[in-house]
Amino acid sequence: MDGSTGWGRPQGRVVLEKLVTFVESRPAQQVFRLSMKGVKRIDASFASEAIVELMRRYRSTKGICLVDLEDAEIRYNVHLAAAHVNMPVAIWNGNSVEVIGGQPSMGNREALEFALGRPQARAAEFAEKAANISIANASTKFKQLWEQGYLLRSEGAADSGGVEFVYRRIG
Repeated sequence: MDGSTGWGRPQGRVVLEKLVTFVESRPAQQVFRLSMKGVKRIDASFASEAIVELMRRYRSTKGICLVDLEDAEIRYNVHLAAAHVNMPVAIWNGNSVEVIGGQPSMGNREALEFALGRPQARAAEFAEKAANISIANASTKFKQLWEQGYLLRSEGAADSGGVEFVYRRIG
């Protein structure tokens, strides 16, 4: 941003272009932490164009989260913009993460909480901990969370020698 205030869709589009250029110039980087330090005020339309649209654009390919977001009004405007299009926004406060904006289905909430509670998660680990959930069901839940932008995913080797997906929180 050119200042401490982000207001309106036109200014949001300008900031989005800058952010996309920054992300595209770092193709190997998987996670981007956007600091809100020094931001005094933004409205929901700016948040929609600059922050939420950036996250939607890179959903399932790159993780983008917010840090240093302490202002309740800014947080609320980001939440409104993200909830409007059902896009989750991960916000980090120290070592803890919270998701605002879009929320997962009731059936996937337990899987998301499990994944957010650790640096990485596998379907087999979740199935072992959760009651009455098969590995296939756990895998489906994690896949849906990844597709919706709640988690990142990479391939790993399963104990059986096959491919197993590893899911990570964004941030």
